[in-house]
Parts: sequence; structure tokens; C-alpha cells
Amino acid sequence: MTTAPNTSTATTPIHAAIAGEALIDLIRRPDGSYLPCLGGALYNLCRALARQGVGTQYLNPLSRDRFGRELAAQLVDDGVVLAQPEPVQQVTSLAVVNLDANGHPDYAFYREGVADRAVSAAGLGESCAALPALQLVCTGALALDARDTAIYLPWLAAQRAAGRCVVVDANLRPSVMPDLAAYRITVHAALAHAHIIKASDEDLEHLAVPGGDALARAQHLLAANPQAHLLALTLGAEGAWLLHRNGARCFAKEAHPLQVVDTVGAGDSFLAGLLVHLLRQSQTAGVASFAQFVGGLTADACQQALRHALASASLCVMEQGCVPPGWAAARAWSEQHPAAQDPH
Repeated sequence: MTTAPNTSTATTPIHAAIAGEALIDLIRRPDGSYLPCLGGALYNLCRALARQGVGTQYLNPLSRDRFGRELAAQLVDDGVVLAQPEPVQQVTSLAVVNLDANGHPDYAFYREGVADRAVSAAGLGESCAALPALQLVCTGALALDARDTAIYLPWLAAQRAAGRCVVVDANLRPSVMPDLAAYRITVHAALAHAHIIKASDEDLEHLAVPGGDALARAQHLLAANPQAHLLALTLGAEGAWLLHRNGARCFAKEAHPLQVVDTVGAGDSFLAGLLVHLLRQSQTAGVASFAQFVGGLTADACQQALRHALASASLCVMEQGCVPPGWAAARAWSEQHPAAQDPH
């Protein structure tokens, strides 16, 4: 169910700018060999947004090595604009991925001296300043490494001050961070700048957020970040919650089990689906500021966006690797497969 990429980058205004890792996932196959797949949470998010029709720019540089050229070619093919089209000398990041019996990935990363870390807060800011239609910026995952604090935190603060909607995907990878305590501090510092937070139940455990269950932890995290309007909590096969500052709470879960191939890129496709639906709603409403629009969401608007996000993730997990769906495919899935809206 692969969909046609968005090819209208010449005329599509850039509404989303994404900063973070682009890497090669070396996925272990049953015979012990490894399948190289293009990946990285923020890289996947770029592709997923563009494939659903959002003008998207990837802010980090890519390597001149073969992997870097393949990463760049796929982004361009999907309709993503490269802020730095000239490749750099640093090598491409690698992630070795082992899948468990349920298709869930376990990662080991190789990220010293790599291309996607060859950035600065000033460089990211300059790229964003050149985009007059920019509505939102997003980072998270490996970009929240404590060793890169001086890059991403000042950039997020500047983007929020400039009136853009800041999105942070916690997406923790604690097994590869040398100092877990410092990592937690950096993630929380990034979340403090966000209008929209995405976190999984596992993320909340890694962050040591208080609460008796994932929903309670998510509510605590939203309360602890008073600048945030919206928090998306993903629970894997158990569905997802959307919590708004105004008290709106929405839940959705696929009513029937899916034929899961693997879960690589599912969270990234979910976040893209959520952001795309909200962006479309804001454009329909004629609201100039996307951040303001998110701050005033109704419960019904939240539920619609959540269902589209869930559909986007569902279509991804039925493919090998990260194959984000297009808008039409996700819309059709959500219409043809009504979601359960009661967590019990």
C-alpha cells in the first residue's frame, strides 16, 4: 500500500521545518544478515509529513558517502526540501536494529563525528528565518542528547519566541546515552519549550515521570509543562491518548488487530498524521498562527486529528521498515475502520 510521493515542492510553501537525526537502520533478518533501511525518527517524520502533502524542510546536513546520498535522494523523492543540499564530509549515522518476537525494535547507535550532528543553533535559525510560511518546527529523539544541548535548546527557544509552533517528540533512546541523568534533564528542558509534546508510555518511564499508569504520567507531564497546549501519548497496540491543556481528553485504538510486519517508523507516522490533520484544520479555519490554533482546539477537533494519526501509524506497521502513508490512504483507512474510543 505504498503511496505516491508528493512532488510539488516547487510550488508548496514550507510549513514545517524538522531538525534531528538521519541514519541507516541495519535491521537484523532471521538468517542473521542485516537489511539497510533509511531511517532516523526526524528523518522519518520529514518523509511522513511530505507524503501527506505538507511542505517540509529537513534542516540537518547529509553525508557525501553512499548512505548520505541515498538518504538525500529519498527525501527529495518524497517531496522534502533540503536546507543544506550540499553534502558534508562527515559520515552517516548508523543504527543496528534487532527486532523481538513482536516486531519491536531494539537499537544500538553509532553517532560520533556524523553528518547530522554537524549543525549549530545559528545555522538552524538562519534556515528557518528564510521560510516566510513556516508554521511549526520539530525535533526530539537523538537530537536531545545532552552533548548537543547547545544546538537544539537555543534554537527551540528562538523559534517559540518567533511565534512558531514548537513540537518535541521525546522518543527516548536511553541505552545509547552515556549519562542517563543528563539525558533526562535535556529532554525535560526541550519539552519546556514545546506547544505540542509526543511521548510513548516507555518514554514516560524512562523520564521517571510520577504516576500510577501511563495516562497519569502523561497528565503529570502536561501539568509540569505549562507552556504546552497538547500532549500525545502513544501506547503501541493499545492505542493513543490526546490530552489538551483545556481539559479535553481523547482516546483511540484500532478496533481489530493489525497484521503487523514491524513497528519501525510507527511513532513518526503517528506524529506526522497528527500534525498534518491539525495543519489542515487550521488552514480551513483561517487561523494565521498555528500555535494559537492548537491552543484553542475543541475536543472534537482533537478526536479527528487523533484518529488520523492512529490511521497513519497503522498503515506504517503493516509495511517493512518505515513506509509512511499519503493523506488519502490514511483518510480512507480512518473512514473504513472506525476506531474504538473507550480505553476500557
